[in-house]
Amino acid sequence: MIAQNLGALAGLAVAAFAALGLVARRRPKVVVSVGGYASLPASFGALVLGVPLVLVNVDAAPGLANRLLGRFARASAVGWSGTRLPRAVVTGTPVRPEIAAAGRSIEDRRAARQVLGLPVDRATVVVFGGSLGARRINNAVPGLAEEWRSREDRSIYHIVGRRDWEAVEATTPATGARETVRRVPYEERMATVYSAADIVVCRAGAMTVAELAAAGVPSVLVPLPGAPGDHQTANARVLERAGAAVVLPDIDCDPPRLATVLDKLLSDPDALDTMGRAARSLGRPDAADAGARVVEDHARRAPQRKGAR
Repeated sequence: MIAQNLGALAGLAVAAFAALGLVARRRPKVVVSVGGYASLPASFGALVLGVPLVLVNVDAAPGLANRLLGRFARASAVGWSGTRLPRAVVTGTPVRPEIAAAGRSIEDRRAARQVLGLPVDRATVVVFGGSLGARRINNAVPGLAEEWRSREDRSIYHIVGRRDWEAVEATTPATGARETVRRVPYEERMATVYSAADIVVCRAGAMTVAELAAAGVPSVLVPLPGAPGDHQTANARVLERAGAAVVLPDIDCDPPRLATVLDKLLSDPDALDTMGRAARSLGRPDAADAGARVVEDHARRAPQRKGAR
């Protein structure tokens, strides 16, 4: 472990000198950093050579790299109000246009459910945990389906993730529960998924939370425990404070508790609609343009240098 850490530090030092040379040769008008340790070398080069540095921070809680760089950056384009970085400008987090355009009317939901092979007249709970999946959430879904096995008004669309697919697929639910849940290993049609959902159960990564807001979808958020800086909890709390989400700690994400939370929410469609509107009020469909304006503004302010591009 010590050898690996020393190797990483040595690699970072080599990368810093390489990035310094690159910035010196190219002489950009501005350098944009999206955070993470990989951003440090180029950011270091910008600061040493006096090139304006603009940070992009999509999590509600900044990571270590952005916290270190923030005091020197000319501006920080952040996803959420209240993100604690110097000279923060709230631009939102860019999402795909089709996500922001996802229809949420009753007719839109019925049409989307038909596309996904779901009963069109059942309230639909969508569950996912990213491309690999979220084991705690995945483990809770079979029990949730069992809790609802006698109901004919509930449907679960479970996007399992590739890591856990074989293990989850090997479990065969009882008759009734099998009719309640439909499983897929992966799903690319997320705009359709958001249209179909009455509510979503998922983790609280930056892009997921931004998509929920842009699409206006109510959610039960189960933050990943141990995430650096507990940033997923910070992301989830943004939606919770707005009335757009319920935060369920990972340790409490078991079938009885999840069923209790969802039953309460699904029993009040008006409250769900209010949550959806609250979520959409946080969305920033112009986030890409807003972020670009921050970068362009600081590029225009940069002094012209010989050989600058």
